[in-house]
Amino acid sequence: MEALFSSFLLVALGEIGDKTQLLSLALILKFRKPWPILAGVVVATLLNHGASVWFGDWLAGAIPGDWLRWILGISFIGLGLWMLIPDGDEKVDENPRFGPFLTALVLFFIAEIGDKTQFATIALAVQFKDQFWPVLGGSTLGMIAANLPVIWLAHQFGGQRFEIWAHRISAVLFVGFGVWALV
Repeated sequence: MEALFSSFLLVALGEIGDKTQLLSLALILKFRKPWPILAGVVVATLLNHGASVWFGDWLAGAIPGDWLRWILGISFIGLGLWMLIPDGDEKVDENPRFGPFLTALVLFFIAEIGDKTQFATIALAVQFKDQFWPVLGGSTLGMIAANLPVIWLAHQFGGQRFEIWAHRISAVLFVGFGVWALV
C-alpha cells in the first residue's frame, strides 16, 4: 500500500504544471474528445512507466544496498530541484494523421521519455523493490489524477502563479523523500 500511495502522490504532484498537462489541454482543445485522449494517456503511461518500473527493479537487484540508498536519496533531491525548472510547451501537430487516441498515446509516450516523473518512477521502483504492480498502478493513477482535471479546470487554474506554486510544492516533496531515503 505504501508503494501505491507514494507512487501516486509523487507522480500526481510531479505532473502539476508539467508539459503533459499542457499537452492534455492542447489535445482537448484540438479534438474535443476527452475519453479517447484520456485512454491514450493511460496506455502511454502504462507502457512508459512499466518500462521504468522494470528498470528500477533491475537496478535494485544490481546495485549494492548502501550505494542504492545514496543514489536514491540524491536522485529524489535532484528531482526536487528539477521541479523548480519550468517545462517548455509541447507543440501539437496542426494536421494530425491519427485520431485523438493514437495522437495522445504517441505524444504522451514521447513526452514522458526522460521526464522527471519517469525518473521518479524508476527511483520509486528501486525504493519499493519487487513491487512492480503497486508502483506502476500508483504512477499511472497519479498521471490520470494530474491530467484528468485539466480537461475541465485548466481555464480556471491555468495561470502562471498556480503553476509556479505547484512546482515549488512538488520540489519540497521530492527533496523531503530524498532526505528521508538518506536517513
